[in-house]
Order: sequence, then C-alpha cells, then structure tokens
Amino acid sequence: MKKHVPRHRTLFIISLLICTTIIVYWKVQHHGFVNYDDGKYITANAHVQEGLSWNSLCWAFTTTHANFWHPLTWLSHMLDSELYGLNAGGHHLTNVLLHVANTILLFLVLLRTTDAPWKSGFAAALFAVHPLHVESVAWASERKDVLSTLFWLLTIWAYVSYVRKPHFARYLLILFYFCLGMMAKPMLVTLPFVLLLLDYWPLGRFGAPSQGLEPAQSNQGSNTRRVFRLGIRFLFEKIPLLVPAAAASVIAFVAQETGGATKSLALFPAGVRLANALISYVTYLEKTFWPTDLTVFYPHSGLSIDLSQATLAGALLVILTLAFINAAKLHPYLLVGWLWYLGTLIPVIGLVQVGDHGMADRYTYVPLIGVFIAISWGVPAMLKGWRHDKVAFAAAVPAALAVLMTCSWYQVGHWQNSVTLFEHALRTGQVSPLAHTDLGVALVEQGNVDRAIRHYRQALQINPAYLVARLNLGGALAGQGKLDEAIAHYAEALKQSPNLAVAHFNMANALATEGRLDRAVSHYREAIRIEPDDPDTHNNLGIALARLARTEEASLHFRMALRINPDFEKAKHNLEVTLQQTPHGDMSPQKKNDEPSVPSF
Repeated sequence: MKKHVPRHRTLFIISLLICTTIIVYWKVQHHGFVNYDDGKYITANAHVQEGLSWNSLCWAFTTTHANFWHPLTWLSHMLDSELYGLNAGGHHLTNVLLHVANTILLFLVLLRTTDAPWKSGFAAALFAVHPLHVESVAWASERKDVLSTLFWLLTIWAYVSYVRKPHFARYLLILFYFCLGMMAKPMLVTLPFVLLLLDYWPLGRFGAPSQGLEPAQSNQGSNTRRVFRLGIRFLFEKIPLLVPAAAASVIAFVAQETGGATKSLALFPAGVRLANALISYVTYLEKTFWPTDLTVFYPHSGLSIDLSQATLAGALLVILTLAFINAAKLHPYLLVGWLWYLGTLIPVIGLVQVGDHGMADRYTYVPLIGVFIAISWGVPAMLKGWRHDKVAFAAAVPAALAVLMTCSWYQVGHWQNSVTLFEHALRTGQVSPLAHTDLGVALVEQGNVDRAIRHYRQALQINPAYLVARLNLGGALAGQGKLDEAIAHYAEALKQSPNLAVAHFNMANALATEGRLDRAVSHYREAIRIEPDDPDTHNNLGIALARLARTEEASLHFRMALRINPDFEKAKHNLEVTLQQTPHGDMSPQKKNDEPSVPSF
C-alpha cells in the first residue's frame, strides 16, 4: 500500500537540497573560464559566440567538433552566449541551476518509487554536494554532463509513469527524453540497463525480492522460470531504446576516431586497458568515501601500470559483487546500486581509450547515484534493531554532509581560473605534462613568461614527445627574442610530426623574423599544403613574398586570406598596399591565435 508523504515534508527537503547546493557552488559566478576545453567549447568558438542563429543551429546538428555529436549541448552554450556573452559567471551559473534541477529530480524520482522521503533526500544530498561532482558543475565545458543527466532523470520519471499506467503515448515520452539526453551526451546509452535494474527495485516488477521478501522455497523452480520470462519481456520492452543508443554509440566512436581522440591498441594494449579499468573502479570508490587529491587530470599509467594492483582490484570487485548478489533477497537496493555503478561506468572506464587520462572525476556524475542509493538504504538497514539507530542516523547524516560540503566548497575554489586549477593539480602530486603546459599557457596570459617557460621545460622533462609543450616553449622563447632556441624546438617538433601545420607556421614566423625569408616561405607553403584554409598562414606568406619583392604572388595569398575570412582587416590593408607596389615598414609576421599584428607596408 502506497504511503502518503506529507507535502510540507517534501517541500522542506527540496528547500534544504537547494540551499546546500547553492552554498557549495555560489562562488562560481565570480570564476573565469579555464584554458582546458573552454576555448573550443566557448571562448574561441565563433559558432557558439554567434548565439542562436540559423547558421549556428545548422552547425550544432552537423558538427562533431570536440569529438562528440551533441547538438543540444551546443545549443545550450549558444543560448548562454546569447544571454551573457563571454561573461563566465553566467555560463557557470547555468551549470549550477542544472545541477540543482538534477538534485531535485533525483529526490522526486526516488521518493515517487520508494515512498521514503528521508532516504531519498539523503541520496539526493550526497549527489548534490559530493566533491567528485564538482568538476561536472564548476567546469563550463562540462555542460554536457549536467544537461544530459537532466534528461536521464526525466526519462526515468516518464518510465515510472509508463510502468504504473502503460500507454503508447507515455512510452513515446520515454523515447523523446532519452533521445534528447543522447543529443546532450552519449553517456545515456547505459540507461536501458538501468531501467531493467529499476524494474527489479524499487518498481518491484519481478515480484517479491524487490520488496525484501524471500520467495517460498517450494516454488523456487517456478519462481525462477517466472522471473526469467519477465526478464525477457522487460528486455524486449527496452528494444526501442536500444536502437538510438546503438546509433549514438556508433556516432560517438566515429567522431572520436576521426578527431584522433581514440588511442590505438599499440599505445594502450587490451590488457593495459582492462587493468586500468579495474583500478579505476576501485579508485573511484576510494575517492567516494575519502575524497582527497581530486584533480582535473589523472594521467594514464600506460605500459607501466601495476598489474598486481589491478589483480587485487579485480578480486575486490568480484567479492563485492558476490556479496551483493547474496544479500539481494533481503536488501535488493544494494545489488541495484552496485550494478548501477558498475554498468554506467562502462562507456568511460577506458576499455575504449580516449585521450591520455586514466580516469576523470566527471565520469562519476551519474554512476555514483547507484552508490548513494546503496548507502542511503543500506546504512539504515545495518543500524536497524539497534536501540539508538534513529538517533545515530539523524546525527551522522548532517555531519557527513557538512564534511562533504566543506570539501566541495574548497574543490570549487580550485576552478577559479587556469592558474589556480593547474597549480592545485600539481600540488596533488600528479606527474602530468598537461598540467605543466596548461599552467604555462595561463602564466603567459598573465605576462609571467619566465615562469611559464620553466613549466614548459618540466613538461618536456616528463614527456619529451609532448608536442604542445614544445611548441608553446618555442613560442615563449621567440617572444623573448631567443629565436635560435625557438627554431630548434620547432625543428624537433617537426621531426616528431612532419605534418603538423602549426609547427611549420611557427617555424616560418621565427625564420621570417630573423630575415631568412626563403626558408620561411618554404615552411609557410608546407603549412598551407596541410591546412589550406588557414587565413593567417596565407597572410603571413603574402608578407614574406612581398618582402622578397614578389608582389604579384603576395597579392594572390592576401586574396586567399580574404576569401577564407572576408573580415580580415589586416589582409585587406596588405592587399591594398601590395597592389600599389609601394612596400615599406616592418614586416614581422602574424602570430597564431593572437590579435593580428600584420605589418604596414
């Protein structure tokens, strides 16, 4: 029989959830963007900065920029640009509001299916304030996490309505929310599996075990056959969801493969991937209960991974799984929460290796809901029968939440800007060339070039093949007038990657500054061969040719730059002067990704 939960209690819990979440994340409105993906998602993305327009809408639905097809995420960023421009605080607050909405939805879904307001509220509170979730909320580029989870929870809400009163229109609503969620992030491919878990508990569609009752022993065989038949029926019920899930998986894989994000088996063999997955599963659990040394980037150990550690992690996972299976008849929420955690992590656990990281805090945003459910229902069950169980639980809950809120509040502070973010990453002891390099970029933006150079050199000490650090080091040295050393680094980059257009471009700029124009022209041409539609390269090649008195050829490249970017004012000026055939003045080249500094003639 369904229990009646007083409305004032529900509203009180929702108010508490909103207040605690806002307290933790309120200061993000004063944060800036960071130089880790925020550029390609927002600050350097012309389509996003254009706001909501027909052109940007078409781009959102046709691009796999950033190695994903997630048009809904792009549209949300465009809407923010429409509302806030490049005011980072507005973008961050949108993430916070989505996180608040997710927290409330999670509470209402659990309340609706279990009629347990305080347990549901505790699970939602853990979701709201856990430090592992800070990355998904405080990082503007992780909009896809909070937005896709909104539709994840709306899909579950619609599914509960369908289960209670099946109707074709209600099933269509499930499919609608599900597809919207995958258009925000393909992480939702595991949701049909989670719906099967919910069929078992708390929806109780399989029968007695979901209610914590042990079936009669005399009917064990018939009960098993019945559960099997129901399982097949419920599985077929999810088939319409599996079709878009499969399509989204293929699109995501192709996008990441095309974008070069997917790593080969030669770099990360199957055994290494499995070992990393096992260690990551256990590490995430460890950080759930002891959230220390959280950082923006956890480098993959690669071939040096500790196989003995992976073996122990695998053994622990097997033991826990068997224990939860054994406890399922009396405590089904333990098995459901555990399988939720294991299953929803599969797409991001590293079996398909994307990037150079071994794990990431943001990957736990949905999976830890399963762990929070197991804790919220499991702990009261463990205390049940103890004389002071309610008092103990009532005292432990606010204490635990206060600790988590404090940890999260400090963790949010690390996301204030790129310098605070990557300085913290290095303080955690991570040996990461990425952290050193991105910190160097941020320091250059602040004018602290000498310190940036030290971090670029440290990045190369860790990994001499890290091209981004080498190119940035070359750029910083060139800016200090140390052209010979800069050219040496560009030459080393080209030795490692001969078809790297930006290396040819930077090499040409340094050579042109030294007056070695013939060699500069050669590298500009090579950069154009690799990336023919780069207006800066055409413009700088035109400058070099004009300085060699090859004005006709120079004007051709200025025209090419203007054909690619009609608003390129410096190229317009250079073309006009070249056509007048009266060159004069400084001929220093345009710097990549800088305010145009094309010379006057």
